[in-house]
Amino acid sequence: MAKKSPTSKATTKKQKSFEQTLWETADKLRGSVESSEYKHVILSLIFLKFVSDKFEVRKQELIDEGQGDYVDMVEFYAMKNVFYLPEESRWSYIQKQAKQDDIAVKIDTALHTVEKNNKALRGALPDNYFSRLGLDQSKLAALIDSINNIDTVEDKEEDVVGRVYEYFLGKFAATEGKGGGEFYTPKCVVNLIAEMIEPYQGKIYDPCCGSGGMFVQSVEFVKNHQGSTKDVSIYGQEAIGTTYKLAKMNLAIRGISANLGDVPADTFFKDQHPDLKADFIMANPPFNLDQWRASDELTDDSRWSGYEVPPTGNANYAWILHMVSKLSENGVAGFVLANGSMSTNTRGEGTIRQKLLENDLVDCMIALPGQLFYTTQIPVCLWFLTKNKKSQVVEVHSDSNHRDRRSETLFIDARNMGSMTDKTHRELTAEDIAKIARTYHAWRGEAKDGAYEDTPGFCKAVTLEKIKANDFVLTPGRYVGAAEIEEDGVPFEENMSELTLKLYRQMAESEKLDVVIRNNLEALGYGH
Repeated sequence: MAKKSPTSKATTKKQKSFEQTLWETADKLRGSVESSEYKHVILSLIFLKFVSDKFEVRKQELIDEGQGDYVDMVEFYAMKNVFYLPEESRWSYIQKQAKQDDIAVKIDTALHTVEKNNKALRGALPDNYFSRLGLDQSKLAALIDSINNIDTVEDKEEDVVGRVYEYFLGKFAATEGKGGGEFYTPKCVVNLIAEMIEPYQGKIYDPCCGSGGMFVQSVEFVKNHQGSTKDVSIYGQEAIGTTYKLAKMNLAIRGISANLGDVPADTFFKDQHPDLKADFIMANPPFNLDQWRASDELTDDSRWSGYEVPPTGNANYAWILHMVSKLSENGVAGFVLANGSMSTNTRGEGTIRQKLLENDLVDCMIALPGQLFYTTQIPVCLWFLTKNKKSQVVEVHSDSNHRDRRSETLFIDARNMGSMTDKTHRELTAEDIAKIARTYHAWRGEAKDGAYEDTPGFCKAVTLEKIKANDFVLTPGRYVGAAEIEEDGVPFEENMSELTLKLYRQMAESEKLDVVIRNNLEALGYGH
């Protein structure tokens, strides 16, 4: 493999700098636009620039191939997965009109025209956002000029517009606080889920897909492991209308086909994939969603069949049972929930958890470190459920280090992992993700580099009987124990002597400080 030229690193650094510059330009709109809405303004413009760049490249190809007569025929663009754009919806037209007073109307018209002419984008683009929001014309023109500097198609190997989208979605989540979690899951968490469940082939489903991050990383996983994206099909659902549009745009710019349902809709009350049986489920449901149904609603729903009806005050176990109902015979699900889900006994939740364990569905539990999410300080965990451990045990290659995992659950305590990226946010590193995933796959008998072993303080394979003895609580810290303390080679007596001397020095220093404080108080007239 040829080495990358020195300019490739420089290009990456320049791109990062550009992302920040673009963000700063976009951020100027915040004075006149609600933060929850201005992301749609900015991401829509980036989207329009991208599809226009792709259109212009394809148009030039047709001309170069001597097929200039076909440059306005939609079919010749669709065959290359390119969206056809009429004149008034092309970026070049918008850029030329940027200084005009009616530019907001022209952008709305362009987006409407793009959507009308391309079935795959139906319901994806904001409707009359720019006109309705009354944007400052000069600020909008400055933003258009900044976006005009992005060449979205120059580097075939670099997903430039994908990186910009990801960067902006993360920044919007951080800016919006709690509400941002409704559309964005930290990339490192999504990567970990993908590395755990390995969605190579089959149907991938997310019942609360936000901006589609789970799908993006699933496709990236397939590409990074030399798989074919044609081997996976994507299904999702999102209740919030603007977030549904974000997801459709986010997937469209990456050329990812997905069935997100005909409209945005509540997964519990309007399941748009009622007959779906998914091979892989990846999700980050809203944490501890309360009043998700009235007390008399959905009480006889087939999704709870064999279990208690999930309580009205918290939707966590409703999400779990919904996902269980969607798993194929050998399907696996990985999803994020608040830590309380691992131990709660409120209103039948403990009984549901017990039944999940007795049905041998709980494959692995991971306690995550704090500060991973921009949007909440609530401690979170990862659940991994699988529909048929017995089948998976039988299918393991005979030369692997497999073990019978039936009636056994793997617990991983990753609370001490990750690195701080700034004063408030933490990320799991690539090494952290690899270690966790490698441990899981070794336990499943899929690792090529050794058999699974319990590691005190980190991982423990636990039988159902042991979990039952702990009241069916699934908190990893209860099972993995304490990490072994490494010996430093210094005899106990020597250590004790050194520590005693240090204590005496600190006590003497404390006495001196007490005298100083007393004297200062007396000088102020507060002595005794």
